[in-house]
Amino acid sequence: MKAEILSLRTLHEGWTRFSLARVRLADGREAEREIEDHGNSVGVLPYDPARRVATLVRELRVPALYVAGEQSQLEAPAGLIDDGTPEDNARREVLEEAGLRLGDLDFVGATYSCGGISTERIHLFLAAYAATDRVDGGGGADGEHENIRVVEMPLAELARMADRCELTDLKTLTLVLALRARRPELFAG
Repeated sequence: MKAEILSLRTLHEGWTRFSLARVRLADGREAEREIEDHGNSVGVLPYDPARRVATLVRELRVPALYVAGEQSQLEAPAGLIDDGTPEDNARREVLEEAGLRLGDLDFVGATYSCGGISTERIHLFLAAYAATDRVDGGGGADGEHENIRVVEMPLAELARMADRCELTDLKTLTLVLALRARRPELFAG
């Protein structure tokens, strides 16, 4: 027997939708499961291979503030997919948040961000850039109250942070490890 959703009840609908699903499990029993749905997203780690740095952002994440008192989280630029392809949205988000105009993107994968509760699939990319690709100060889109701070840091320091379990954002950790596996020479020093 295959699992199937028997009913779905919306509990809240706003920026995100919260629903309660009644599910028949593969063994025939029934259970309730919560679903959070806000759409799919992109995450990008822009890096400058000549200078061996990456551009990240610091932003308030209220859930991290709530559970750990974190005032901001260091992370790769990211955002929801609106219209267009994941690649188009990735370039838009990096321009808005970090002020970088990107060309080619290196696809890492599309994974569920937290498959136990969320429908979100995050499309992950690496993107090489040069110092001349900085066209703006970044900081986020007007009217979104993001208060983003752009942080450029050495790749070697990012690797040390990953090794010390100091990167608390899963997409950022994934992207740093992917870049390290694909271009280990950039992390020397």
